[in-house]
Amino acid sequence: MGAWLVGLSAFFSFSLFANTLTPYHAEYQILRKGSVQGSATRDLSKIDENTYQLKYQSDIKWMIFNDKRIETSMFTFDDNRVQPIHYDMTRSGTGPDKEYTVSFDHTKKTISSNKKEYPLDIAWQAEQQDAQTYQIQLRRDIKAGKTKVSYPIVDKKGNQRNYDFEVDGHETITLPIGNVKTVRVKRLYDNNKRQATVWLAPEYSYMLVKMYKGKEGIEQFQVHMTKYDVK
Repeated sequence: MGAWLVGLSAFFSFSLFANTLTPYHAEYQILRKGSVQGSATRDLSKIDENTYQLKYQSDIKWMIFNDKRIETSMFTFDDNRVQPIHYDMTRSGTGPDKEYTVSFDHTKKTISSNKKEYPLDIAWQAEQQDAQTYQIQLRRDIKAGKTKVSYPIVDKKGNQRNYDFEVDGHETITLPIGNVKTVRVKRLYDNNKRQATVWLAPEYSYMLVKMYKGKEGIEQFQVHMTKYDVK
């Protein structure tokens, strides 16, 4: 059952204006087949002049299954570019507890994981992102009018891959926060077994206000924004 949660946190995002990021607090409800099964929060905090922390927390209960997660990304933002420094994820609940960390050394151009004794044997890419930070670039690119984008990612397990997205249209949707005009963006997979769509709202600085994830045409979960506050 935990499989339908994979990637949930990865679609929440941060608020952006010009060459600065605005700290915020956002709340979401997590639904499965129309029924609320849990909640999530996302907080962006400014640490110093160009260093930020993005923290995600979720608590989900479904029948006898429960899952709690905390993900934290430390990163710098300068010249309209995000650079991850450290990513941490802890998971508890049904099944074994897990913890993953990924660190980016921009001087040595190496990436390390707590699951490996030595730096990961993967090619360094200047635009490399972690499991959360790629979203700021997605939002900036969509705001700039791009319709198809790709980002190199190092996931929580230290695997390197590309995340590809394409604008799928514009839509006004009804959420707990009201009627919201959105840009609908689909993630592109190498097969049609998985589906993921996010709705980004221009009036909320292209924050994610809704997400749908499915597998082989069957809904795994949806996410709806319930609250958004600028700190």
